Amino acid sequence: MSRLPWSEMMRFGLGVLRLPPPLFWAMTPRELAEAHAGLSGRGAAGPLDRSALEALMALHPDGGNNV
Repeated sequence: MSRLPWSEMMRFGLGVLRLPPPLFWAMTPRELAEAHAGLSGRGAAGPLDRSALEALMALHPDGGNNV
């Protein structure tokens, strides 16, 4: 089993993302890794197609408030 790179994780979470310490410590290592991947552009899925957008909109309706 390898050890987690806590120093690097703390520098990224606290320094780059500027997370408050309680929020940083509440995150899982996987959540922090996904934040890093999203910020660096790695693992980007690309734009949603129409059916994926409609499914996402059905899961999270905005209540009909068009702004």
